[in-house]
Amino acid sequence: MDDLGGGPRRGAPWKRMSKEELDNQYSPSRWVVRLGAEEALRTYSQIGNEATKRAQATGRNLLNVPYGDGEGEKLDIYFPEAVSEALPFLVFFHGGYWQSGSKDSSAFMVSPLTAQGVAVVIVAYDIAPKGTLDQMVDQVTQSIVFVQKQYPGNQGIYLCGHSAGAHLAAMMLLANWTKHGVTPNLKGFFLVSGIYDLEPVMHTSENASLLTTLEDAQRNSPQWHLKTAPTQPVDPACRILVTVGQHDSPEFHRQSRELYQTLRRGGWKASFEELHDVDHFEILWNLTQKDYVLTQIILKTIFQES
Repeated sequence: MDDLGGGPRRGAPWKRMSKEELDNQYSPSRWVVRLGAEEALRTYSQIGNEATKRAQATGRNLLNVPYGDGEGEKLDIYFPEAVSEALPFLVFFHGGYWQSGSKDSSAFMVSPLTAQGVAVVIVAYDIAPKGTLDQMVDQVTQSIVFVQKQYPGNQGIYLCGHSAGAHLAAMMLLANWTKHGVTPNLKGFFLVSGIYDLEPVMHTSENASLLTTLEDAQRNSPQWHLKTAPTQPVDPACRILVTVGQHDSPEFHRQSRELYQTLRRGGWKASFEELHDVDHFEILWNLTQKDYVLTQIILKTIFQES
């Protein structure tokens, strides 16, 4: 096996993996259990497209709202029937390895959440190769600032991200809100099947489009910033759920567990959930269902039910 490691993280399991094994570990479609890889990706896109069309058809939405000056800096806001100033907002960041995916096919959870009185915001950001990781993190930050400024009476902003989107949401644990002139009313994070240490990804074929350097990876790895210079929670009541699918790869499991452990040590109100019998894509597309366990966890967290 090629040893890709060295330095202070010599003990990390991925350091002892060959490039082929890393490619395997960091390719979620290779771990699906019910469908072939291509069919799983096709089904994931189809369910996302259909859910988004249904959400847009209600008319209770604002689409392509600019949150910044860039062409790709747009978001969609989906409202419940009873619109008020004091709504909870769930802000969602799509996945796609920072190089694919779109807000226009990512409204999976809109119908079940708006039916219960939650406004849902789906955020677009400039994916690679147009966007760099630093730009994506900045755009996500801007989108949250925008929501807080537009809806200052909100009952809480809850961030949710899947895969690469979970990474972007986790980076908000490190955000310096002071320089943006507003502190968002962050009440919760739902981090779904994410990657929180980007260094292993540098050694996979996914990096061909990302072109991430070691410095980029380290600067944008929430796991290592939280571990080496822990950021104390602004609001001790802010809840963080780190979740992973049973059929996600061992590396996705390791990354999620290590982030959870780091958050707990740092004083965050974090919990960990392995969702039974779902893979990397099913864990998200099942959010179209109101009775799905993750949908229920999100709603109970937002409405502070034990």
